[in-house]
Amino acid sequence: MKQELRAVEWTGNGLSLIDQTALPHELRRVAVRDVDALVDAIVRLVVRGAPAIGAAGAYGVAVALLEGERRGWGRTELDAAVERVRDARPTAVNLAVCVDRVAPLVDRGLDAVLAEAHAIVGEDLRANHDMAVHGADWLVERVAVGRPLRLLTHCNTGALATAGWGTALGVVRELHRRGLVEVVHADETRPLLQGARLTAWELAHEGIPHYVQADGAAAATILRGEVDAAVVGADRIAANGDTANKIGTVGVALACAYAGVPFMVAAPTTTVDLDTASGADIPIEMRDGAEVLQWAGVRTAPAGSRGHNPAFDVTPGTLVSALVTERGVLEVAAGRLPGDHLR
Repeated sequence: MKQELRAVEWTGNGLSLIDQTALPHELRRVAVRDVDALVDAIVRLVVRGAPAIGAAGAYGVAVALLEGERRGWGRTELDAAVERVRDARPTAVNLAVCVDRVAPLVDRGLDAVLAEAHAIVGEDLRANHDMAVHGADWLVERVAVGRPLRLLTHCNTGALATAGWGTALGVVRELHRRGLVEVVHADETRPLLQGARLTAWELAHEGIPHYVQADGAAAATILRGEVDAAVVGADRIAANGDTANKIGTVGVALACAYAGVPFMVAAPTTTVDLDTASGADIPIEMRDGAEVLQWAGVRTAPAGSRGHNPAFDVTPGTLVSALVTERGVLEVAAGRLPGDHLR
């Protein structure tokens, strides 16, 4: 049996992170023992995916606590360090939620902080497995094609993006376990190729048949009838069901709506932000324009061109056929909203 990937692990005195910038060519880990290194790892996408950076943020409170002890920080410096971890990336709500859950335990010491961080990781693992079953069951019931399914996914939502197993890719893995996946179309996910580098690597690791395709091919693949359902993750879900996910997701949702193909979002309830009324209120991270102006360090655009590089887009809830969490499935486009799960 293959060993489950763990993107985020506590070592006893710091964090060990799978360096996702090195994949698929090299599987290596990065040791993190101070806040500067953790913030850098989150910003550079060494660790990425909303649940994974949530776990890293929870353990980041312990990292800050240990660094503070080494450096003789007072409470003001410690609180500032924790806030830096919390604010390292703005769109994914899990990071702030997990830091906010652990930070109040600082006065009770390292053991209390770590116990809560470990609990967060355990909850995410259980949530991933539960949502995988719920999502697979819904697709089997609603997509009655009498054969294994042809699926499409965007960005990376597997074990690398979570505490383990995966959200949207966890649903795919559960369907594969049942012998119900014919092929997965993995969008390359420009500009940093999380689909081509990471999702394809995980699919190959699991022995799941797949294609890697350009993001621009996704709509045509769907409209040609080559996809039975799209399954994606989320970085933040607003109270009205609007969903922020990796840039390019909304185009997949629009194509699915036009073709009458289910568009499924799989995410834990920690990704639901009921304090955010709609997608218009979700902060969208703008990354360095150089990411879209060059490739492998070589500039591909003219010297006078500027890069427009939003990391995420927002899919209206009216386009979300099914929102899968560990608690079950909500048919958001039919009017069942995330608050139905949580209130």
